[in-house]
Amino acid sequence: MAGPRETADMAVRGRPRGFDADAALDRAVEVFWRQGYEGASLTDLTDAMGINRTSMYAAFGNKEELFHRAVARYAEADMAYARAALAQPTAHAVVETFLRANADALTRADRPSGCLSVQGGLAEGGEGGRVAAFLADSRLAGERALARRLASAVEEGDLPADTDPDALARYVMVVSEGNAVHAAGGANREALHATVDIALRALPRADAEA
Repeated sequence: MAGPRETADMAVRGRPRGFDADAALDRAVEVFWRQGYEGASLTDLTDAMGINRTSMYAAFGNKEELFHRAVARYAEADMAYARAALAQPTAHAVVETFLRANADALTRADRPSGCLSVQGGLAEGGEGGRVAAFLADSRLAGERALARRLASAVEEGDLPADTDPDALARYVMVVSEGNAVHAAGGANREALHATVDIALRALPRADAEA
């Protein structure tokens, strides 16, 4: 069995000249996005990334570790709109900005339809269920961030005092995740925005108490 030094030497030899780890990771994101965690084979991934398996293991670890890196990359780049939405001045603007931008992101012509996190989480639960649990935790983190923002809106009087921020955040995420499933199934942008129109009419408003 090769020792640590030999393994490191093999990794260096296996890495293509000019290897761009960020570009390779971006291509892995797209493979996982289109095929899901379980549907993406190591051959699919390394072919898309333009590297061999030795290089992949050296740069990213095993397939599960690569997937974790891909999801983090996806959250940083493709879901930047979610962080921007939280900075909006009112709860209604937060939710509308998030859902509108989400509908646009789910139907970008230059990206796969749907959502990497949702589609990966609907798989069989690879690696003993760890992948599905990881994705569920990732989505829950976003839901909790939204709930905290909505709780602040309740305290500020921007939402009715009896609003449950956790339930409202969950409702918004259900709309978002449902749109992701429909986008993956072929629903167009106009259809997703029509769903958002209906969802926004259901939002509580502080001025409705008067």
